Amino acid sequence: MSERRSPTIRRRRLGAELRRQREAAGITIEAVAEQLECSASKISRIETGHTTATPRDVRDMLRIYGVVGPESDELVQIAREARQKGWWHPYSTVLVGAFVGLEAAASSIRAWEQQVVPGLLETEEYAGAMIRAARPDFTTDQVRQRVRVRIGRQSLLTQDDPVDLWAVLDEAVICRPVGGDTVMRDQLHRLVEMAQLPNVTLQILPFEVGAHAGMDGTFTILSFPEPGDPDVVYAENATGGLFLEKSDELQKYSFIFDHIRAAAMRPEESVGYIARLAEEPLWKWPRKDSRST
Repeated sequence: MSERRSPTIRRRRLGAELRRQREAAGITIEAVAEQLECSASKISRIETGHTTATPRDVRDMLRIYGVVGPESDELVQIAREARQKGWWHPYSTVLVGAFVGLEAAASSIRAWEQQVVPGLLETEEYAGAMIRAARPDFTTDQVRQRVRVRIGRQSLLTQDDPVDLWAVLDEAVICRPVGGDTVMRDQLHRLVEMAQLPNVTLQILPFEVGAHAGMDGTFTILSFPEPGDPDVVYAENATGGLFLEKSDELQKYSFIFDHIRAAAMRPEESVGYIARLAEEPLWKWPRKDSRST
């Protein structure tokens, strides 16, 4: 599998390698910071991939660790590549750039959604309606920018080396008419269409299941092709999201996802159900007036 050259994942990989080299040399973060005349927090943020290191920073750090020659040259080159801007950079004010960068580098994505269709599977009209409803404070231009980014991300599913997507959706996702009848029917047809791709698996968790393992919230698990790049969990919320990378956290979310998909309808049943809803949507069914006596 060819490596997806995402600046985000290369920054993360570079930080992990710098940390490994420092620990192998038996040098503390504080000692490195003192020699480089910078703060210890800067070194820490470089090692965790939260700050981009300059090639000079990397060369100086490796010199302290006693790493020279081809190994040093390779890491300095990674530092140069990590400073390049991803395609999403012009939209950095309207999205979580770190997530898009990791998503672009992932080989597989496992997603659990309770309220909305995952961005990689949305139609343009559904995305616009959802964003306008969720963020009534956004201007028309802000909504348009976010929709443009979502549509741009979807090439991950159809490119020459596509990402594998396994998405489990709560039944509420396909029963709530976001954008109205026509928009939602088109969205359901899109789900059926995308589920035909060999790299897309789609399941529905039905209401009848009752309480389930995913009730604490939605999340996405990103896995990468290189063994040195551990999985990342992204738990989204109204103010952004949280990245989780610790081993016990990854195990917990993988465990939860396995339980959710085991409780869900099988993929072929799920797609058939979505297709039927597109023709006879639940929101069209007559409702009893609960206020009547």
